Amino acid sequence: MFDQENDSANNTPGISRPSGNSSASAVALRAVGKFRWVICGLLLFATTKSYMDRQVLSVLKETLSHDFHWTEIDYSNIVLTFQTFYAVGMVLVGRLVDRLGTRKSFALIMTVWSIASMSNGFGRSYGHFIFAAAALGLGQAGLFPASIKSVAEWFPRKERALATGIFNAGTNLGAVIGPLVVPFVTKYWGWQWAFIIVGSLGFVWVALWLFLYQKPEEHPRVSSAELAHIKSDPIEGSARIPWGSLIGYRQTWAFVAGKFLTDPVWWLYLFWAPSFLQRNYGLTLQQVGFPIVIIYLISDIGSITGGWLSSALISRGATVNRGRKTAMLVCAIAVMPIVFANHMHNMWGAVALFGLAAASHQGFSANLFTITSDMFPNRAVGSVTGIGGMAGSIGGMIMARGVGVVLQRTGSYRIPLFMAGFAYLIALSIVQLLAPKLEPAALETTRS
Repeated sequence: MFDQENDSANNTPGISRPSGNSSASAVALRAVGKFRWVICGLLLFATTKSYMDRQVLSVLKETLSHDFHWTEIDYSNIVLTFQTFYAVGMVLVGRLVDRLGTRKSFALIMTVWSIASMSNGFGRSYGHFIFAAAALGLGQAGLFPASIKSVAEWFPRKERALATGIFNAGTNLGAVIGPLVVPFVTKYWGWQWAFIIVGSLGFVWVALWLFLYQKPEEHPRVSSAELAHIKSDPIEGSARIPWGSLIGYRQTWAFVAGKFLTDPVWWLYLFWAPSFLQRNYGLTLQQVGFPIVIIYLISDIGSITGGWLSSALISRGATVNRGRKTAMLVCAIAVMPIVFANHMHNMWGAVALFGLAAASHQGFSANLFTITSDMFPNRAVGSVTGIGGMAGSIGGMIMARGVGVVLQRTGSYRIPLFMAGFAYLIALSIVQLLAPKLEPAALETTRS
């Protein structure tokens, strides 16, 4: 379905084909070294932290709405503000990551959003939460451009989907840890300390990042064998790529369309799943934590499995194109049962459907992110990821406003969940139309 006889993805640079002596290849791989996975662990920590920050607000939605007399539309406006500045920040910060470099830009990004997260603990008005949401969105906009660029710097193409799937699992870990930690802290110290404690973890990460992160060719802990493995793809040029020129490529629009259609669904799960369970099944703040944990534990499996699936297919002889898109198709189909969640009388049935859908989203997302480094050189990955992230945030803004209005008027999640069920098949169809072979973009460059 996804390959043709002369598929250029068969010759995608840096994708190793399996040799006849698989045992010898396995021994050689073990001898390469593993420090690159330490870097992946740092990215996992950063992603976990970012989603813990987001989960504090969603878990405390009913509590804060009661204390500050927020309506559904008031809450959706806070989400909308976050997504607006996240969208704007994606383009600005994505370019900053390419210009400033991964090490410095990521440390700056984490510092900004951690301060914004902590500030909510001192919130006394609706306006303060709007302002903090704007700052948090602007800071967190750099998470995925910096993370995807880090993966492109530290991993060969054949490992990038797996590495992306692993660090992307932090979205689920954060969503698991948040519902466990926030009710506990709120019960004993108040909701203010939930924001302060979670936000302060960012400074621990910054210290570890600055201590451990350098480019692989400059890192004293990277062996010559591991460096050769990381750099096994053909050497790329160093000429600067004008940001505006990226807009003209259909490969960019393939990624943009995928993010625009699927990111809003993740926002729906993240910001409204706790409220869905509380409203539909009468759960208290303390009771909602465990079902949310189950949803995101299932989702973790999907994130890693989705990345593993395409990497496994490629290592067994599939083209990059076939491997990525087969994994995405499996995930797109597995999302569809979410349309029935609003009709489940049993809470655990709804939890299972949300878990399956969230897992499928993460598997789809791991491969969608990875196609940027399949089609673009490392020096453009941050910018392309930022452009797509902006599109995803715009889609999320539309979803946030729409869900707020629908819930205010009907009290039903039927329409949002129906849209969520079919978004991924539509997204994959557009990716296939615009990038049928995931062929590299023929970029124009300028002198640095």
